[in-house]
Amino acid sequence: MIYTVGEMAQKLGVPASTLRYYDKEGLLPFVESASGGIRMFRKTDFEWLQVIRCGLF
Repeated sequence: MIYTVGEMAQKLGVPASTLRYYDKEGLLPFVESASGGIRMFRKTDFEWLQVIRCGLF
């Protein structure tokens, strides 16, 4: 299943701006982009984002 930035942010319990910040800082090189730069998150990305989130807070 593919998730948008907003959907993934909701699953993580963070604002979408947090995921955009992670991306800007280069923490999400594993997340694929659709045409136009739209991020496409997968279930495995959710697991990694939880690890990143725990490591940063």
